[in-house]
Amino acid sequence: MAFWWPLVVIAFAVAICKFLLMLIPPNVPSIDVDASDVLDDGSQAKENSFIYIPSRRQTDKVQCYEPATMKYLGYYPALKADEVKERVAQARKAQKAWAKSSFKQRRQFLRILLKYIIEHQALICEVSSRDTGKTMIDASLGEIMTTCEKITWLLAEGEKWLKPEYRSCGRSMLHKTAKVEFHPLGVIGAIVSWNYPFHNIFNPMLAAVFSGNSIVIKVSEHASWSGCFYLRIIQAALAAVGAPENLVEVITGFAETGEALVSSVDKMIFVGSPGVGKMIMRSAADTLIPVTLELGGKDAFIVCEDVDVPHVVQIAVRGALQSSGQNCAGAERFYVHKDIYATFVAEVVKIVKAITAGPPLVGKYDMGAICMQEHSEKLQSLVNDALDKGAEIVGRGSVGNIGEGAVDQYFPSTVIVNVNHTMKLMQEEAFGPIMPIMKFSSDDEVVKLANDSKYGLGCAVFSGSQRRAKAIASQIHCGVAAINDFASSYMCQSLPFGGVKDSGFGRFAGIEGLRACCLVKSVVEDRWWPLVKTKIPKPIQYPLSENGFEFQESLVEALYGLNVWDRLRALVDVLKTLSEPNGRKSNKRAD
Repeated sequence: MAFWWPLVVIAFAVAICKFLLMLIPPNVPSIDVDASDVLDDGSQAKENSFIYIPSRRQTDKVQCYEPATMKYLGYYPALKADEVKERVAQARKAQKAWAKSSFKQRRQFLRILLKYIIEHQALICEVSSRDTGKTMIDASLGEIMTTCEKITWLLAEGEKWLKPEYRSCGRSMLHKTAKVEFHPLGVIGAIVSWNYPFHNIFNPMLAAVFSGNSIVIKVSEHASWSGCFYLRIIQAALAAVGAPENLVEVITGFAETGEALVSSVDKMIFVGSPGVGKMIMRSAADTLIPVTLELGGKDAFIVCEDVDVPHVVQIAVRGALQSSGQNCAGAERFYVHKDIYATFVAEVVKIVKAITAGPPLVGKYDMGAICMQEHSEKLQSLVNDALDKGAEIVGRGSVGNIGEGAVDQYFPSTVIVNVNHTMKLMQEEAFGPIMPIMKFSSDDEVVKLANDSKYGLGCAVFSGSQRRAKAIASQIHCGVAAINDFASSYMCQSLPFGGVKDSGFGRFAGIEGLRACCLVKSVVEDRWWPLVKTKIPKPIQYPLSENGFEFQESLVEALYGLNVWDRLRALVDVLKTLSEPNGRKSNKRAD
């Protein structure tokens, strides 16, 4: 007891000191970011306040407007191939300096960003809302919380997973040490979608920069206005830690811009449609760079008969209708057990009928606008196909007071029953506020239905028995699964995110996503250098001895034999061969 008592006291004192240190706020400087031109305070110039009529013709400018009101926001240049390559070259030069930065410096960069985000939540959400039409709450959930979670995970664990990782050296290399090192790849390229303009920029940027890379991000032509403002935040934080200029670049443009980016970088991350993803793969094949593809989704939302129906309905409606379907892992297929089907549908209809869509910054609306031009026509086409094949609309939300020029930017929340898998609505990605609800009779049936899709991004399974829910989810061919919840896996930023089939491959987020930004290098070195060095055994030195192969046979069995007696016998043979005087060398030559 006399020996252990001082150790207990020391351990307790250390714990108290650590706790007290946690109470001391870190010294994180504030940054100033000019936002005077992105706040809608009524002071914008008259020429920038007209209603914009989108053109189908692509020009040398990316025109920007508010989907909720069609108010004009301005334009950004559509960069040509040579301009893109110049941006990449500048980022490559900056990366060479940043690769030598310390993790302490990188963590300070993250803390500065985190501080700014927390203090300017309303600004960030308002910019996202103006550019995509989503509500402030949806922007907070999908933009702010996810990004803050990623930053805090990197602060807590990022360095740990990028340090050399020691591995077992095997039986034949006991005198060696084996490790994996993680080095920056160079310049990461990213082409991201419009649905989460803030997080879709910060997500790849944070992983790339923290792992020592630079990054060039092509933002969607549907969210260029917000993307260019968010770049200012990143640049200000980088400048505050003394990072080189051009370490992070945001570029704007159309297909030509994206193609030039793919051909210039050391790795590509793409978030978008399967069709464009396949084109990126073909382009990346020319330079043989790695690609991470996060493509479409048609997530199954499965509800067993033993659930708390009102509780699950709230989650289901949020998962399906969030921000007019602007959810990168949206629930698009609902399978409800036949015993609670009628009750579930009635509860959903009750909520959906109370949902009103409208300009999110003008009034108090539950749902915002559709970001992409003419997307409401696609949604109506999917609904019409389902109705023609026997489906029925049982509930719709309403649309509030909207401007005449923005009528086509809204689609009321819609609940459809009597659906089946012959309908396009159950097979094609809708990306809209539609809830098709189908009944099932058994667990085996619902697993078969959930897997009957070309997509494989995620799923959500609800049951009063957690074991049952896990058993169902384990049989669904997808990349992420939530048990008795929806999309919760993405809030656990230690987990990788991505899908299979037409939902893509590769992972971002988590350990796997962080290390995917690295050159993974295997390193072996002598454990007791210079006392023990690798030496070729005499029987297999050149010129070879006649007993060289017999020596190898005995060595293999001594190392890998299935029982200890065979291995000991083989070891004796190995030692005997080594102790023999230099015998006659083999003069045989290969024919």
